[in-house]
Amino acid sequence: MSFRTKLLLIVLLTIAASVTVVAYGVTHYTRAAFEEMDAERTEALVAQFNKEFAQRGEEIAQRARNIAEATFTERMAIDLSHPNADQSLWVRDAIGSAQEHGLDYVEFVNHDGVLISSAQFPARVGYKNDWVTSVKNWNESKAFLQKEELPDGVSLSLTVVRTNNTVADKSLYIIGGQRLDKNFLSSLVLPSGMRALIYTNLESSFVPGSLLGEKVESDQAEHFGPLVEQIQKQPQPLVRTIDWTRDPADAESFHAIPLMGRNNELLAIFFVGSSRKELVLLTNKIVKTAAAVGGAALFVGLLIAFWISARITKPVEELAEAAREVAGGHWDIRIEVSGSDEIGQLAAAFNDMTKTLAAQKERLVQTERVAAWRELARRLAHELRNPLFPMQITIENLQRARQLDAKQFLEVFHESTATLKTELANLNSIVSRFSDFSKMPAPQFARVNVNEALRNAVRLFEPQFNEVGKPTITPELFLTEPLPEIDADPDLLHRAFQNLVLNALDAMPAGGTLTLRTSEHDGHVRIEIADTGKGLTPEECSRLFTPYYTTKLQGTGLGLAIVQSVVSDHHGTVSVISDEGRGTSFRIDLPQRQAGVTPAPREAASEPKSTPSTLAAASD
Repeated sequence: MSFRTKLLLIVLLTIAASVTVVAYGVTHYTRAAFEEMDAERTEALVAQFNKEFAQRGEEIAQRARNIAEATFTERMAIDLSHPNADQSLWVRDAIGSAQEHGLDYVEFVNHDGVLISSAQFPARVGYKNDWVTSVKNWNESKAFLQKEELPDGVSLSLTVVRTNNTVADKSLYIIGGQRLDKNFLSSLVLPSGMRALIYTNLESSFVPGSLLGEKVESDQAEHFGPLVEQIQKQPQPLVRTIDWTRDPADAESFHAIPLMGRNNELLAIFFVGSSRKELVLLTNKIVKTAAAVGGAALFVGLLIAFWISARITKPVEELAEAAREVAGGHWDIRIEVSGSDEIGQLAAAFNDMTKTLAAQKERLVQTERVAAWRELARRLAHELRNPLFPMQITIENLQRARQLDAKQFLEVFHESTATLKTELANLNSIVSRFSDFSKMPAPQFARVNVNEALRNAVRLFEPQFNEVGKPTITPELFLTEPLPEIDADPDLLHRAFQNLVLNALDAMPAGGTLTLRTSEHDGHVRIEIADTGKGLTPEECSRLFTPYYTTKLQGTGLGLAIVQSVVSDHHGTVSVISDEGRGTSFRIDLPQRQAGVTPAPREAASEPKSTPSTLAAASD
């Protein structure tokens, strides 16, 4: 991934993350504010319910007090105080009192708890209401919730009890009440988006018809069953959200408040519903706005980031291209310096660096050239001194032989001329080897079977592996089959393999194992030639391919230099791995195909053209 792409991604991700965080924050705080406002509205509605409950209770209490203080009630109390009073005379008076005072429920209970008259359930006359007589003074008590039994079921009543004390110690109890139903809820002033419901049947099973309120459909009532059951198990306020449809805007949050009776028993549940439509619509609007703002910000950010990245990366790309040119050997490359910022300073520093490198390269080339000539002179002096010294001695012997007689002089003459011819041949061989290295031919590429070339190279040295009187050398070949053919010069490749095998043999004067391996790696063919000789030091490994460098007492130091030259001409690599005391391994990696080269057809393998005797002097 390029730097420009990374910069663009970083800018875009930063903008997207910022917009997302802001949108989340706004949505979160909007939701929190809505929940807080909803809680406040619910508290206000509950307070209104409690206020209406108290006011309605005071009205019922006043009406019950009026009944208790009425003249006919006094007469009833006096009459019922007589022994053997006829209670049937007053059976229907509760109905008239309820109609006259606007109450839904009115009952008269005698001082002994016997029900005298009932407006809502006349059939219960004669039953005893012991809970009424358990309290001596009802006149100061407030209204309370009570479950009223009716001929057709059960109803919830806001009830007040008052007493008529006309006859001492024989009070007459008046029970008055009004239904707590939809008419009571209609008196509440509901804010927009809210509604109030009341559940009045607290039997063990949920009864949808007992859920009272405006806009309550039968299929909606079923959703309240789990809430009712939970409050029945543990009477305490709770909040639940009901999803009516898959659309979140149709959902409602309900605050469920249990309503307790006089003895702290659960008698009803008051539900305050709040629509979440406003919150959902507002949240959606925030999300859409954030998406629009984010899209615009991303577009603007993309343009800015592209401009910035282009401004930054273009000079960097120019620097990278110039660096590649320098790596390719173009030391005089320069780049244009624009501006005085960090990029401009970097460009100026690069130009200074290439200028310094070019100067240092020239000095290094001159130094290396001088060092190479010195090394060449040293090697030539060493190589030429060996034959020149015996030649000088021979000539001196000839000069001294002039004083001898003819027969002795002739004998010395023939011996000296033979020596001179031999040493002149050595001189000619030395000059030829140096000349051959300087005139390494360009490779003529053809399709070559590497395994076959290696076998031919090893076959050339088979007589030396088991030579009588010398330690045995065991060749081991681990050749991958089939191995792809490569584009190579068969003669040059054969020469390189021979030099490496000969170098391995020279490294094992006490015998050992010669190992040859081939393998395929990512479009390249790898050749490894290893010996079990004494190995090399790290310093020797670093100078091993330098021309004229050798680790042997005899040799020109050209063998491995020739190997490196051949491998380099084939666009391959050669390396050495050595463990001192254990042996040395040479590794060659050659490409299977040479770019831009059409190799000649593969010819039949032929026997090597060279022999070990002709190569011995060229090895390290």
